[in-house]
Amino acid sequence: MGVGATRIEERLLSSFGFVDVHPVCFEHCRSISGGGVMLLLPFLIECGLLSYRTHYAPRGRGYYDFDSLFILMAFLQLSRIKSFEQTKQLNPGEWGKMIGFDRIPEVKKLRGLVREITDQKRCDSWGADLSAQWIGSQTPEIYYVDGHVQVYHGTLATLGKKHVSRQRLCLPGMMEYWVNTCDGMPFFFVTAEVNERMIEMLEGEIIPRLLELHPVDGQQQALMEENPDHPVFTLVFDREGYSPVFFKRLWDNHRIAVITYRKNVKETWDEALFSEQEIETDLGSANMKLAEQETSLNGCTMREVRKISDEKHQTSIVTTNKILPLTLIAAYMFGRWVQENFFRYMRQEYSLDKIIQYGVEQIDDDFKVVNREYSNITYRIKKEREKLSRRKAQLYNHQRTSPEPQEIQSKPMANWIKKQTELLEEIDKLEGEIENLLAERSGIPYKIAVSQMPPEVRYNKLESESKHLQNMVKMICYRAETAFANRLAPFYSKARDEIRSLVKSIIKQQIDLRPDYQNNTLEVLLYPLANRRSYKAVQRVMDTLNRTETKYPGTHLRLIYKIATF
Repeated sequence: MGVGATRIEERLLSSFGFVDVHPVCFEHCRSISGGGVMLLLPFLIECGLLSYRTHYAPRGRGYYDFDSLFILMAFLQLSRIKSFEQTKQLNPGEWGKMIGFDRIPEVKKLRGLVREITDQKRCDSWGADLSAQWIGSQTPEIYYVDGHVQVYHGTLATLGKKHVSRQRLCLPGMMEYWVNTCDGMPFFFVTAEVNERMIEMLEGEIIPRLLELHPVDGQQQALMEENPDHPVFTLVFDREGYSPVFFKRLWDNHRIAVITYRKNVKETWDEALFSEQEIETDLGSANMKLAEQETSLNGCTMREVRKISDEKHQTSIVTTNKILPLTLIAAYMFGRWVQENFFRYMRQEYSLDKIIQYGVEQIDDDFKVVNREYSNITYRIKKEREKLSRRKAQLYNHQRTSPEPQEIQSKPMANWIKKQTELLEEIDKLEGEIENLLAERSGIPYKIAVSQMPPEVRYNKLESESKHLQNMVKMICYRAETAFANRLAPFYSKARDEIRSLVKSIIKQQIDLRPDYQNNTLEVLLYPLANRRSYKAVQRVMDTLNRTETKYPGTHLRLIYKIATF
């Protein structure tokens, strides 16, 4: 039965299929390690953890139900238990008491329960429902879009290589494009099949989904009718999505504005154009020297904003949003770090790239991918052109150091002529090789179907359903943790630096559980914290939670939070 198992009869009946899912039943417990995570249960429910019920069929038979599985998965993530294997180091009986059972499932059983969920293939519909709920509650005007590479080190899948900026390497992996608010809160993500670029994912996946999810209320509709320059919403992304032709198409077809960095900036603006501006950021106000002009690129008329640094370097931003103030354009563009910080936090605290189930899926045979032969020849052309540029630079420097005319018969002149001849021969040879490579590449298609790739290098992809499910649970946990932290923040003058650490310390605290089935209550008694300020802050949050009268899922027990006194 396993360590901590006490409900032997119920487990035996469930194993033989004689009873349905066993109901949740709490017992009096003391000193449950890590039980502070139960303070976040109302936040998890509010953020949509149990909304899966409208998309997944309930578990018919077995000892554990799906509610307990999702709550346990969320508790593990919030407690920084980053994989099911790490539950082997936990006390299964104590953790089982927090979800209303005698013990938590062992690793093999956890994977089996997840498999039962993922086999229903309902993750996309649940994700769309959650996104609509989150976006509808906020209706933001600014969306941040950025890519995150889930690096793959295994041998089971054959994946395309992506540039991983944090490691400065090209590594095999899956690319996920995330959509966040300007304060870093996640809405949804989409996964690229192979090596699709950001523009392809924006047009094919992200923008159609945003247009479907983004509500246009009466007030915004009136503003758009009154002002033809008012966008539906604005996208902020980095240089990967830069394309003036694409920006114009977005505005003409969907009335969507963009803010991004400009590429290939060559000219500099007069320093007299710049003026000191105060920019509001999450870290407080900052002064920047900004200037603005109108520019036209590839037929797209845009606003160009530049920031000049103390070292006289000019950073260029372009936008098709015609009504946004200059200071907000700079604030939103330079505020993109919140999404990078979100990725970093999720990797470190929630192990964003961890895989629950190992497996591969085949890509549609008709799916078009970049031809490897074409890419290999393009790489060789690039290298030959680099060599050619170096030789031409050497020739230029060599010609500038020619001997004096009176030394035309001297040995230095002979050596100079010999060196120049060698360089000219190398240049002619490299130019010929480049022409041959270009001719060879002209007969090779840029894209081919996956079915046309050699079997040994044919692309496939990692199993997506379990990874998507895992990402959604982590998004809910991040939102719940942030909501809990925001409740505590007013009690701390340096909340930005202290609040996340306080939340983690609360999660690790011990608790007592006191169920009262006569009065239908479940008291959660948190052990006292280290100082009085934290005590008062948590007490205020508990008062708020108690007013919500949240019931533990699957029971009639109303959660009552208190701080234990001894």
